[in-house]
Amino acid sequence: MPKRRLHTAAFLAAAAVLLLLTPGTPGTPAAARTVPAPVPAPAPVSLPAPAPVPAPGTSGRGIPPLTDEQGRALTLRGWNLADKEHRGDEALADITERSLRDMAAQGFNLARLAVFWDDLEPRPGHYSTSYLRKIERVLDWAHKYRVRVVIDAHQDVYGPAFGSHRGIPAWATRTDGLPYRPHPDDWFAEYFEPAVQAAFEHLYQDEDLRRAQARMWQVLAGRLAGHPAVFGYDLINEPMGRMRPGESIPDAARRIESTQITPMYRRIAEAIRRVDRRHWLFVEPTPAAGEGVPTGLGRIRDPKVVYAPHFYNAAMEAGRDYDPAAGWLNAYEAAVVHYPRAMGIPVFIGEWGPLNSSLPNMGRFYKDALTSMSRYATGWASWQWCYGGGYCALDEHGRFQPNKSRTAEPYAAAVAGTVRAASYDPATGVYHLTYAPARHGTTELVLPPTPHGWHITVRGPARTDTTRVPAGERGAVRVTAGAGGGEAGVTVTATAG
Repeated sequence: MPKRRLHTAAFLAAAAVLLLLTPGTPGTPAAARTVPAPVPAPAPVSLPAPAPVPAPGTSGRGIPPLTDEQGRALTLRGWNLADKEHRGDEALADITERSLRDMAAQGFNLARLAVFWDDLEPRPGHYSTSYLRKIERVLDWAHKYRVRVVIDAHQDVYGPAFGSHRGIPAWATRTDGLPYRPHPDDWFAEYFEPAVQAAFEHLYQDEDLRRAQARMWQVLAGRLAGHPAVFGYDLINEPMGRMRPGESIPDAARRIESTQITPMYRRIAEAIRRVDRRHWLFVEPTPAAGEGVPTGLGRIRDPKVVYAPHFYNAAMEAGRDYDPAAGWLNAYEAAVVHYPRAMGIPVFIGEWGPLNSSLPNMGRFYKDALTSMSRYATGWASWQWCYGGGYCALDEHGRFQPNKSRTAEPYAAAVAGTVRAASYDPATGVYHLTYAPARHGTTELVLPPTPHGWHITVRGPARTDTTRVPAGERGAVRVTAGAGGGEAGVTVTATAG
């Protein structure tokens, strides 16, 4: 993800409520239009009182896990793959086989792949077969390294009609002649530009744009449905909308989610199901969820829906260190569980991770964030798997950036049964999984490479295909057990060293 920047006090205040959206590269002004009117500032924000913090281990109660076609409970851990700089013939050039190979070698099993409608359908009704082949090439690499992929219909500040952002095509952008002014240092302000807000409104309301969006998804899903690497579809990245005069950001978010985004998701789901009834559908709230604002999304009537909020902190996005005493993480966890509990659907965190992972408290942040997400989410995709600075997982030499190696932990990728307890202690290097086995099926553990390898032991009526993972190698451990496993179930322990 390109750098997120906020410098003005006004937008820092707004960001205290609304999670910063994924930015695009700062653009140039749009063509001259009507003389710009002043951009209305958001109404003064009053934060809702924090919800009670769930007791450890309780926040995920009532939230089902994601499952595979064998009915096994899944844990998905991975990274986002995105190339926002290249388009047309050069689209997806920054995503190579190395990306998938390196990701899998560290034990990650999920990639969220950003694709852009403006590349798929550069002119109305004309779909790029070249772009589809480029997507399939990435999927082929993912399948080779056993990485599942969620296809993410990505947008930043709507799309290329506004500077050099990516997402919804310029031909599907309607501004009513309202002004747009780029904000190179305060990109978030661009979402409050009248032209951008009008464009979202038209996408939600205009029948021909609704049909075009549904048709785009039908083409994409129809082409990719049979690919073995595809796991699901993220229907739109960080959707936004038009605020009304005097409306607070939380109120606007809930209204837009309820009255505009929910119907959009229902339309897209119906279109996809005409060509693909197998894969999961990932639905996002507006980014207001990032600061502990419960979503206003309604029910998407489909048996395979996943709630996929993002997990960013406004202060950290502005470059500040993690403050454990601020209460943001607890407020987020307390709020994020309401919707999936009410709807009975799994949770997957589609994006998370700080801009600067080297600050003094970032080790604590990763510990707290990973512990929190494990209580309610079936998995996550951090931002972003690339080689360089900023958000990149790795530096230019292929080494994890400070603290980001903490994301490479042991986990149970698939459990054939009911998980009773799972824990990992980085200080001792010991991972425990206890579960009640189902009648049939194989449980799979993923162990990241360590300097001294792993030892695996099993208690209960079960057997494992290996008891040792060599130093420096990723471990893939398969455990087969009988049904029930007795009162104590089956416990698998992996010890580093």
